[in-house]
Formats: sequence, C-alpha cells, structure tokens
Amino acid sequence: MRAAALTVLRGFCMGAADIVPGVSGGTVALVLGIYHRLVAAIQGGSSALGHFLKLDVAGGLRRLREVEWALLLPLLAGILLAVLSLSHLLEDLLHDHPVPMAGLFLGLVAGSAVVAWRLLEVRHPSRLVWLAGAAVLLFVALGISEGTSEDTVTQAADPALWAFFAAGAVAICAMILPGVSGSFLLVVLGMYGAVLGAVNDRDLLAVALFALGCLAGLAVFSQALHWALNRHYDVVMAMLIGLMIGSTRVLWPWPAGVDSTALEAPDGDVAVTVGLALLGFVVVVGVDALSRRVEHRTLDDEAEELRRS
Repeated sequence: MRAAALTVLRGFCMGAADIVPGVSGGTVALVLGIYHRLVAAIQGGSSALGHFLKLDVAGGLRRLREVEWALLLPLLAGILLAVLSLSHLLEDLLHDHPVPMAGLFLGLVAGSAVVAWRLLEVRHPSRLVWLAGAAVLLFVALGISEGTSEDTVTQAADPALWAFFAAGAVAICAMILPGVSGSFLLVVLGMYGAVLGAVNDRDLLAVALFALGCLAGLAVFSQALHWALNRHYDVVMAMLIGLMIGSTRVLWPWPAGVDSTALEAPDGDVAVTVGLALLGFVVVVGVDALSRRVEHRTLDDEAEELRRS
C-alpha cells in the first residue's frame, strides 16, 4: 500500500509537469528513478496491442501479464489526479507570474540534466558530440516558433475532433522522452488552449480522443525508444541530456516566460527569478543525492544480511 501511494505521488509530479509548457514529464520520471521501468512497461503494453491487432490473443495476454501494472496503474492515477486538480492553478500562475515561474522551471530542467549526466555508464568525449548535436538541434527548432505569443498559448480554439487525436499522438512523446514538453508541442500545434479547455470543461469526447491519440503515439514511439535504450544506452542518454539543454530556450524567463522562445536580456525584478531558478536546481540535485544515499544504504543493509546468513 505504501509503495502504491508513493507511485501515485510520482505520477502526480509527472502530471503536474506535463501540463506546463516547457517542462517534460519524462524528465520528472528520470529524476524520480522510474524512467526505464516506465518505458519498459509502456513498451510491453504496446507490444501486447500489436499481438492483439494480429489476432494473436494468446501472445497479447502473455505480454500483458509481463507488464509492471503495479507501477503503471498508480502512476496513471497520479497523472490524471494532477491534470484534473492543477490545470486551473498552473494556468493562473503562468498567466500572473510568467517570468518567475519560467525561472523555476529553468532551474528544474537544468538540475535534471546534471542528474541525467550521472546516469551515463561511460562518460566518453564522444558522448558530448551526441549531446551537443541534440541540444543545438532542439534549440534551433524551438526558435522556429519564436513568434508564438501569449494569445497563441492560451487561446480557446475550436478545432476539429480529429485534431485532438493527432495532438495526443504527438504530445505523448514527452512522457517517454525527457527534455521534450508535451504541453509546448501543443502550443506549437495551436492546440494547448483547446486541450486545457477540454479538461477544465470536462468535454469527455475531446478528452477521450486525445487519450486515444496518446495510446497510438505510445504504441509506435515506445517500441523504438525501448530498442534504442537496450542497444545504445549511453548514446541515447547523451542525446536525451542534449534535448533537456536545448529545451531551456523556451524556459528562458525573458521576455515573457514560457509564452515565447525569444531571448532577451533580464529586466525587472531579476532576484526573485534567479532565486527560484537556483531553488529548482538545488531541489532536483538534492533529491537525486538523497535517493542515491538511500539506495546505497539499502544495498549495504542487504549485503550485511547476506553475510550474516
């Protein structure tokens, strides 16, 4: 019961990140130490779906039994709880305090990049090439949407229903790809206001189509990422770190927080924004250090028990 409650809390953290443009739920999963288990569970579920589509019921049921449901179900419950309970609050904070909030998120992502770097098995200079390439690519790509304005982010559009399905298929990549924000992808697609409005207004049809799009995106993308992590772990992780660094362009607080990818010099009350950025960085790195200490202590206790037995 305690483990399930902790997993729900982790899902809540991921869900809170997923509804903020520029912050990736995948990054949160990485920091919380459940990223690889999450990808494996999603990959298993999508593999089962593939078996069912081929009318291989026995194979599909076998793969479903292999999925770590004890992780997946509480995690999804936490994500849904966060989305339903925090969407109004975060929308108001981003609207009323865009620059300080962007500073906080910038610190969180910067700390996440440091944590992810520690996960590399071999810190070879060649990894920096992959890291830099991914960072530059995403940084430049985000600049394409430099004209994005606050109206674009918060508009209450009325798109066709199929657009909710397509938006879900694209945005869900953020759950399994640290550094890429699903909400920011929705901003680029012009669907952020529509999706947030559908959640807040309890538009069940639109939300259901968005969820189906998410399932379709997971079924395709998780397979490729799971394969890549198993065969080229360090290269993939280096690229993921690069994506985190590149995504900081949309989190640069000035001029308008996460509502713009334009880059301007700091102005106004810089101290609060910088302070929140440092706080976010320290929190992420501190949580990682604490988790490592707990993990080492657990391993030491297990080793001591083995020696005694």
